[in-house]
This record gives sequence, C-alpha cells and structure tokens, in this order.
Amino acid sequence: MDFLIKAFQSAWSLIFGFDAEVYFIVWTSVKVATSATLLASVVGVPVGLVLALRDFQGKPLVMVILNTLMALPTVAVGLLLYAFLSRRGPLGDLGLLFTPLGIALGLFVLALPTVVNLTLAAIRSADPRLFVTCKLLGATPIQQAWKILQETRFAVTAAIVVALGRVISEVGIAMMLGGNIKGFTRTMTTAIALETGKGEFELGLALGMILLMVAFGINAILFLLQRGEG
Repeated sequence: MDFLIKAFQSAWSLIFGFDAEVYFIVWTSVKVATSATLLASVVGVPVGLVLALRDFQGKPLVMVILNTLMALPTVAVGLLLYAFLSRRGPLGDLGLLFTPLGIALGLFVLALPTVVNLTLAAIRSADPRLFVTCKLLGATPIQQAWKILQETRFAVTAAIVVALGRVISEVGIAMMLGGNIKGFTRTMTTAIALETGKGEFELGLALGMILLMVAFGINAILFLLQRGEG
C-alpha cells in the first residue's frame, strides 16, 4: 500500500510540477492524434456523405471493406504501413518512418473508417423528409449536401470525436511507426508501456492519469454533443 501511495504522490508531483518530459510526451500525443483526426475528417465526412446519398455499382463491397477496416487490429495497420514507409518500401524515400508525421499518417488510416462509417450512419438517421424537401426546392447536389450536414452536425461531430478518442489511446501504430524515440516520437501510450516495463512506474502512472483525463474530456464532449442533438 505504501508503494501505491508514494507512486501516486510522485505522479502528482510530475503532473503539477509541469515536468518537461511528461508534457512533451503529452503534446506529441495530442499533436499527432489531432492532426490525424482532422485529416480523417476532411476526407471521411465527404466520403460518408457520398456513400449515404448515392447508389453505385460496388457499393456493398465498399461497405463491407469499411466495416472490416473498423475491426482491423491496429498492429496489422502498423505492419502494413511500416512495409510502405521503410527504406525498402515504395514510400521509403519520403523519410516518414520513425517521425511524428509517420505516426499521424498511421493514425489517419485508423481513424478514417470510423469517421466514414459514423458519418454515414448519422446521415442515414436523418429525417427522410429532409432529402425530399431539398430536391423539391431545386437545391443543387452541393446545396443538398451542405444542408444535410447542417442538420446532422451534432452526430457528424460526434463521429469525429469518437475517432479522436480511438487514435489518442492507440499504442501499436505509434510504437511501430514512431519507434518510441525519446524527445521526438514518444507518445503517452508508448511511454506508459516502456516506462512501466523499465520499472519507472511513477512516470507511467503520471502519463496514465493524464491519458484518463484526456479520455474523460473527449467523452464529456461526446456526451454534450449527444445532448445537443437530442
């Protein structure tokens, strides 16, 4: 029991003492997760909108692939991207492996199916009369899409928040594509795994507490968005 009390005291000291290493790790995690989520939103929301509003040949196959990607193990995503980004891979000349940008790219691939699928579900759950009204009023496809996004903005934003929650707590991709390099690519999840294994329980505990705070904040935002939609 004394061990746990001292560990928590040391962890709080690192957090409220604004330890430089701790907050650099936190900043790296937030930076790569936010960048990946924003990019996934820019790509995924329009794709989800098109899938919801348009029927085309091969759409069932696309849906199956998207659902499969949502359940794909993160280490599999990391392994595939490692093969592409390594020196012998097709994208090796870009030098993205073991960089924050490489981690962000991997997290983008992870977040994209989540944003697309949840955006698709949000638009499908909209009032069917909305689609009919837009067409009767002679709205162009772009105007229709904009109006539908306005009406489903809370649910679409919730989709983006869910994607952020998924990528900020990810460890496999961050470890494989970032290499867990101190002062450069170390994230909260990879640092927790490393420091706990080294016996630096206090640092791992401090980062774990911050990660829980971030997760709580993300879920609080999601709760408020769901209340706003209701």
